Amino acid sequence: SNLGHTQAAAGVAGVIKMVMAMRHGVVPRSLHVDEPTPHVDWSAGAVELVTDRAAWPVTDHPRRAGVSSFGLSGTNAHVVLEHEPVAPAPEPPVPTELVPWVISARSAAGLDAQRDSVLASVAGAHPARVGRALAVERSALEHRSVLLGGVEVARGVVGGGGVCFVFSGQGSQWLGMGRGLAG
Repeated sequence: SNLGHTQAAAGVAGVIKMVMAMRHGVVPRSLHVDEPTPHVDWSAGAVELVTDRAAWPVTDHPRRAGVSSFGLSGTNAHVVLEHEPVAPAPEPPVPTELVPWVISARSAAGLDAQRDSVLASVAGAHPARVGRALAVERSALEHRSVLLGGVEVARGVVGGGGVCFVFSGQGSQWLGMGRGLAG
């Protein structure tokens, strides 16, 4: 009743109107009708005249609506539309790649204990979150190890050397330049 007669597109206009009503959760009012016709027993069924727009809340049952089209040429059609069910929020994907877990301790024995403690306490945890927490939220001590998939792949002790910067391109360079500064 909102669009008037749209000739061959009458049915499509009704379908679009009802899809939008389902999407927005609002039943549009029927225009140009103030009183229900007395020729219909309105109390016999679950049908009512919508005289003002009404909320169409989500319930345990899907929203359904019928759209009829009565063409000028005598073609009649009816379709029943149903709102798609609300999909549950997808689970965040679990990464399939290996994430490095960096652990550290003050001694080799402490490193072994730290590794065993980490492996025992993070079963079922998100690997990327564990890797970030170990890399960012823990102290970086002298003895260090890297685990991939629960297997130790690297182990070492941080050296006591300092940092050296060499800026080449500012004069002559030679093989081994800066080697004496490294230690």
